Amino acid sequence: MDRRRLLGTAAVAAGVGLLPGRAMAAGDGLAAQVRPYLDRALAAGAPSAVFGVIRGGRRYVAGASQEGPVPDGRTVFQLGSIGKTLTATALARAVGASRVRLSTPLSLPPGFTVPRGETRRITLRDLATHSSGLPRLPANLLAGADPYNPYAHYTLEDLAAGLSQTSLDNEPGTAYTYSNLGFGLLGQALAFDGVDAMLRRQVAAPLGLSDTTTTLRPDMASRKVIGHMAGEAVPDWRDRVLSGAGTSMYSTADDMLRYLDAQLRPERSPLRDAIELTQRHHFTDPSTGLRLGLGWHFGALSDGRTVTWHNGGTSGFSTCAAFERKSGTAVVILVNTYSDATRAFDALVFALLDELVGS
Repeated sequence: MDRRRLLGTAAVAAGVGLLPGRAMAAGDGLAAQVRPYLDRALAAGAPSAVFGVIRGGRRYVAGASQEGPVPDGRTVFQLGSIGKTLTATALARAVGASRVRLSTPLSLPPGFTVPRGETRRITLRDLATHSSGLPRLPANLLAGADPYNPYAHYTLEDLAAGLSQTSLDNEPGTAYTYSNLGFGLLGQALAFDGVDAMLRRQVAAPLGLSDTTTTLRPDMASRKVIGHMAGEAVPDWRDRVLSGAGTSMYSTADDMLRYLDAQLRPERSPLRDAIELTQRHHFTDPSTGLRLGLGWHFGALSDGRTVTWHNGGTSGFSTCAAFERKSGTAVVILVNTYSDATRAFDALVFALLDELVGS
């Protein structure tokens, strides 16, 4: 497998026809609507795929596979950059507790040189809206990296060295530049050298997301599918430093539906205020008009309704979650492959959501 192509996927954490496949589903009526999208996911190269849907206050899960076991709501996948929205929720909780403000400048312990713009410093809001001006990846991440596991070797010492070599692509707060480095630093700013425990304590545990974690427990390992790229099995990503970007997070369709239900009905969630803050509009890119909350991106369905979404991927997995709050509808897909056609899986989520909202 080409090393350059593999290393290029480090920038992700962060789409016809029918194929024979074995499927299982909950909800007979919805199964007929979801099944064609499962077939299209398999046609796009997914060894296996699972959709989770919320509609009318009910949750549905359907899975399909080319061969072998059919994934269900408890099957474990790597989540990728959807994990950024958990980090953004942790930030929103810290704001609600008056520990920080969105305007608080990024601060790290001594020895970590934080790049700054000519006019002002990077704020936590900038990090959470990809408007910090930071590059997508640390300057020294890929040098000597394992192409199958590009974050695994990276240490806090490496981060300190990389930051000293980093300059901003744009002035903070002026343009959208998607940055795993930025969200990784946001996690470290909130809980230096303790990001994973902070995300479990502040977000996953209160929402009941028992399988949404960077720590693969033995019972989760027995339920996890193997990731693939270009038809070859690849290892899971490991990340001890920039995990606030979602680079090493695991989850399941069941957990993602719990999470999306909290997004649709935050008034029923213990994290109501934090969730509402993440879904508020915080930045618009002046060149593209792209609108962002904290972590979440905003788009539009065919009828003009606002869709809130985030996708994700590692070298072996692709994911996407989207919801339309007024209709109470949400869709998530988890597949165990990364490919150049990843955006095709995103397109399936948006198309299914559009169909469900419009029907």
